[in-house]
Amino acid sequence: MAQLMAGKRGLVLGVANDHSLAWGIAKVLSSHGAEMAFTYQGEGFGRRVRPLAESIGATMILPADVQDPASLDALFEALTENWGSLDFIVHAIAYSDKSELDGRFVETSRENFLNSLDISCYSLVELTRRAEPLMSEGSSIITLTYIGAQRVTPNYNVMGVAKAALESAVRYLANDLGPKGIRVNAVSPGPMRTLAGAAIAGSRKVYKVTEQNAPMRKNASLESVGGAALYLLSDLSSCTSGEVIFVDGGFHILGMAQPENL
Repeated sequence: MAQLMAGKRGLVLGVANDHSLAWGIAKVLSSHGAEMAFTYQGEGFGRRVRPLAESIGATMILPADVQDPASLDALFEALTENWGSLDFIVHAIAYSDKSELDGRFVETSRENFLNSLDISCYSLVELTRRAEPLMSEGSSIITLTYIGAQRVTPNYNVMGVAKAALESAVRYLANDLGPKGIRVNAVSPGPMRTLAGAAIAGSRKVYKVTEQNAPMRKNASLESVGGAALYLLSDLSSCTSGEVIFVDGGFHILGMAQPENL
């Protein structure tokens, strides 16, 4: 198999454990020759991320808090000092108070609304602005979204609004960076059995319903998400930017459940 990422170096943010979407993406990228730096927030996550990153040969495993400018300054100083350039970014960061991922969206607090938008959306803008000087023509940035950005999904609440803002940010960033030949896209998997997914009330039921009704009658795997990311980060997608690529077995095309499930 061709090494589609050979010679490319990138930053991966958002690995929490070996079930994380970011880790599924990183494994596929590594199998195609990519060299990666990983971030973590807090030593608790650091202890989980280090062995995973080291298992695929990563030597830069750095702390990063997207709400702390000094932390991001240190991160990009390290990238500049060690590499001097950056070919890609995998942004897989999102957060909302778990207590507000249940019930009605109208009950969302101002504090959690602002915090969710800051971490889940603005972080991509902040990272892109800092990464741009290190990137050149052919570089690529991806983030992760969910159909709850476009359609009401039970209990997704403020995260749906945050992901809608994130998808809009992808389009504006794609337009800003396009003249330099830098691409910005999003991958939208269906519901996944991840640490983040488990925080949403009723997630098991959503996972089951999606699997039963998606045209392909299955949910996405880490490998399938990684494959979509590989396309968007490799030279194969040299003229694709500002897109949201669904990896959900086709669930997003439905207007109603399958006949047998009505």
